Amino acid sequence: MKKRWKSIFWILVGCVLLGGVVANLTGIIPARADENPGTNISSNPTERVAWSDISGWWDFHGTHTVKVQGTYLKGYASGNVGDISLDCATARGGNICASISNYGICNGPGPHNTDGSCPNGDATGILSGYAWNDSIGWISFNCDQTSHGGTNTCTESNYRVEIDGDSGDFSGYAWNDVEGWISFNGPGYKVKTAWRATSTLGFLESSVFDTEDFGGVVLNSIIWQGAQPGGGASVDFQIAASNCPNGAENKPNCTTGTWVFKGPDNTSETYYGAECPAIGPSSPAIGPNKAICVNPLQVLNFRYLRYRVRLKSNLTQTESPVIRDIILNWSK
Repeated sequence: MKKRWKSIFWILVGCVLLGGVVANLTGIIPARADENPGTNISSNPTERVAWSDISGWWDFHGTHTVKVQGTYLKGYASGNVGDISLDCATARGGNICASISNYGICNGPGPHNTDGSCPNGDATGILSGYAWNDSIGWISFNCDQTSHGGTNTCTESNYRVEIDGDSGDFSGYAWNDVEGWISFNGPGYKVKTAWRATSTLGFLESSVFDTEDFGGVVLNSIIWQGAQPGGGASVDFQIAASNCPNGAENKPNCTTGTWVFKGPDNTSETYYGAECPAIGPSSPAIGPNKAICVNPLQVLNFRYLRYRVRLKSNLTQTESPVIRDIILNWSK
């Protein structure tokens, strides 16, 4: 079989930057109609509190300072023990990281920097690090604190606080030597944030490529060249094929047509991203310099081809893939 190669070059100018408990809560914490921009914790009385058997409710909304971000948490909660500071850079008295103590809660692994940032935070929702309270001391959010200069005690007690990236619900337990376990999700209560783990998306549709073969060709695979950072960033593709330069399908004389981009299940809902010989989506997609196989039955004996490329940023929306070249491999 005679092989024919075509190389299509795209230089991207920029990256995609890319019951009973409820009644008690209602009595203790009045519901608020406002959501202060300083916090993204729910104002619902049943969606803003953690629980300690010693000191009772810890309110994560009332100070209007607690905010979940892609790499770290900021602000301070309140309770009968006083402020529960989640980040030394945004304590009630301001930034105390350099002058008093460097601590904080990262969204992902540490360390926590004195400017309040967590450079290794990855938006997984798995929290790590320490909070602080003047009365009870350190509050650990993860049994493995090695990335914060602590130790790993998970073999003795496997615990952590976690945020569901789809729902924003907190779950799990933190630990304090005085309070014991602090529960973030129980019967009739939890902490909930409006933050979601999500990527920024960007799309690019190619021009029409004429294979100049009247009998049509078979598109075998796609290879892209560039860079794909970690953290969920990826590049994947959909394909459109036609024997008419305007994308018309099964219409005589190539009357008005619309290009239809499809993925491996022959719908517009999926994208090709798996490495050959597999044919299908992949999350994240395989990455640069790898052949992404295309379903031959979907693109069999068509003369004209187009592609749609989808670029996803990482979950913290700080890094994006860069595409320099795209190579289509087809055969007659």
